[in-house]
Amino acid sequence: MKTKSLVLSAILLAMGTLLHYITPPLLFGMKPDFLLVMMFLCIIITKDFKSTLIVSTGAGLIAAMTTGFPGGQIPSIVDKVATGLFIYFLYSKVFNFELSNIRIGIINIVGTIVSGLIFLAIALTMVGMLDKFLIMAGTIVLPTSLINTALGFILYKAISTAGVKKLIKN
Repeated sequence: MKTKSLVLSAILLAMGTLLHYITPPLLFGMKPDFLLVMMFLCIIITKDFKSTLIVSTGAGLIAAMTTGFPGGQIPSIVDKVATGLFIYFLYSKVFNFELSNIRIGIINIVGTIVSGLIFLAIALTMVGMLDKFLIMAGTIVLPTSLINTALGFILYKAISTAGVKKLIKN
């Protein structure tokens, strides 16, 4: 992992964490997952498997430290790492590292749904509330995925406009 990529990834993850803290709950106490969106951006920008592992693990550890879900530390780590690997596979093998607005939308919506479902499955199993899975998936994961998709578009355009991809390639 190049130093520039590492620094950019750290900055994006820090921004995601900060935005998570200052954003008020929007619907039923639900917040957009800025950390997840920033993790996707890191994967898109760096295009490197090793970077994906590092960024996903870092995002998982940060999410574990900041989760408000009872017993959500282990599910946070597992879901971020698994989702990061899934998104890298989608981006590299299915999309061949080529992006469009539709592909950015797919990465964000599918990635958020995968992340949310993994988190819920593990967390609800740990606390013995797996019977609430469908209700929580419908009321939390799906609305969050829509918000994250919109945020992903906006943030990707902002980073592209700022010329960050050119910085990494040099």
